[in-house]
Amino acid sequence: MALSDQFDVQEFVRRVLAEDLGSGGDITSAATIAADARFTAEMNCREPIVIAGLEIAVAFFRTLDKDVRIEKLVADGDSVPARSVIMRLEGNARAMLSAERSALNTLQHLSGIATLTRRYVEKIAGTGAILLDTRKTIPGLRLLEKYAARMGGAENHRMRLDDGLLIKDNHVAVAGGVANAVRAAKAANTGFQVQVEVDRVAQIEPALEAGADRLLLDNMPQPVLREAVELVAGRVPLEASGGVNLDTIRGIAETGVNYISVGRITQSAPSVDIGLDYSLQDLG
Repeated sequence: MALSDQFDVQEFVRRVLAEDLGSGGDITSAATIAADARFTAEMNCREPIVIAGLEIAVAFFRTLDKDVRIEKLVADGDSVPARSVIMRLEGNARAMLSAERSALNTLQHLSGIATLTRRYVEKIAGTGAILLDTRKTIPGLRLLEKYAARMGGAENHRMRLDDGLLIKDNHVAVAGGVANAVRAAKAANTGFQVQVEVDRVAQIEPALEAGADRLLLDNMPQPVLREAVELVAGRVPLEASGGVNLDTIRGIAETGVNYISVGRITQSAPSVDIGLDYSLQDLG
């Protein structure tokens, strides 16, 4: 479950540090702390969390101090209790302070996604349903946020518009109906399965007869989801979407759908509380 090869960690770190340091660098640390001062620090979580983005946080510190000593005490995907030490650091004080906010912002955000995702996964444990993420991500952070969702236990839906074929309601409207849209997609021979969104039971048989490989059941109440599951009877996988939250997801999973997609896990996850606590070493 490693971070995608398409994601350039060093380029991301460079851009984020440039955003924070500007052209003049950390002028406060330069004005108040001796160039050879050293810090030791512990990174702690102040609440129970699931870790995601640890190696990226490390990269921020190493970029500004190649000799920094780092001891990682947890790994991405780990569930850790409040007051746990995540890592210990020892290195140049100015560099550590300059990297701190970028490292924490990234780790707090990604661990927030992983933590919320894990809560959803635990809600549907034992049902057989699989949690999926969506493309509802912060622009420019999709690969990172979907990685964090995987660390929380979800599976990734399509990353981009070119790696999965999903016919939604607007496509259906322009094509003149579910069957027309599915037939057109099948005729395009993209090499991808054809998934189509349906929002009422009456659309299911026309979609299947036209060759749909998978159905997205959009905003259907749980009794309607059960009806759809019975009607399809295992002919294609079914994904439920819309109106999903921590209070509803268990009931949705128990209708018998195969997948449940939740935009909230990337779109609305709050950052978790992680801090860095310092102590000053002898100058050297």
